[in-house]
Amino acid sequence: MKIKIAIPSKGRISEPSINILEKAGLGLKDKESRKLISKTFNKDIDVLFARASDIPEFVQDGIADLGITGIDLIKENEADVIELLDLNFGKTNLVLAAPEDSNIDSIDDITSEMIVATEFPTLTRKYLEKNNLNLKIVKLSGSTEAAPFIGVADLITDLTSTGTTLKMNHLEVIDTLLESSIVLVTNKQSIESKKELIESVSTSIRGVLEASRKKLLMMNVKTKDLNCVKDVMPSMGGLTISDVLSDEETVAAQAVIDEDEVFELVNKLRNAGAKDILVVPIERII
Repeated sequence: MKIKIAIPSKGRISEPSINILEKAGLGLKDKESRKLISKTFNKDIDVLFARASDIPEFVQDGIADLGITGIDLIKENEADVIELLDLNFGKTNLVLAAPEDSNIDSIDDITSEMIVATEFPTLTRKYLEKNNLNLKIVKLSGSTEAAPFIGVADLITDLTSTGTTLKMNHLEVIDTLLESSIVLVTNKQSIESKKELIESVSTSIRGVLEASRKKLLMMNVKTKDLNCVKDVMPSMGGLTISDVLSDEETVAAQAVIDEDEVFELVNKLRNAGAKDILVVPIERII
């Protein structure tokens, strides 16, 4: 029994998707040629390259068993999929924006004769209905931020991560429709019939995500200083101690810690008596 994982063939989340699969041990054999379907180093798992907007439906319909896609695209396609993991990249917001020099400063300034341009008509329509607004929606396939300045629309809804592009185009955010990120999804049929393989993929990717925020600290400590080192050392499961073959009474100690603790902790450990401190990246935590 085999499974297919659908990932974007191009765009901002394509390379991060490939990278996370490779770190999870699912290296692509045909990565460079970008064939429609690439084999991985696991004979039971293939990767399907697809348009990002098609992935939610591919997973919903069982064309792919797993998919890496954005919450925004899932909601826009109204896809019936099961979210397994938030992959912690590609965070973005779908926002309502208007020209800086317009009279639109809040949703209360919007009137029914206005037009909104967007690549997300479904989400935009639901937002307008929720706020009792009856605006004409113009669907665009790109360059949405230009719409108000070429007479196509009065407002837009568009994705933004930092707001820089909107500011460059003299647009200001009026409201946020949706907060989105990149997620791993599956469908009910696949998770029932191929549960073991899907859980293996999900567990491996979760291990990569956990490891990305952790570091392994390794150090030598004289026995007399060990208690002082223990006092300042946070870890997932306590210090691991092993003997060191030397003339001094020294042990090797190691522990897994959060990445953001490394800077301050190294100096504390040195002051507590640790030496030969190594900070080592971790590939996966299972």
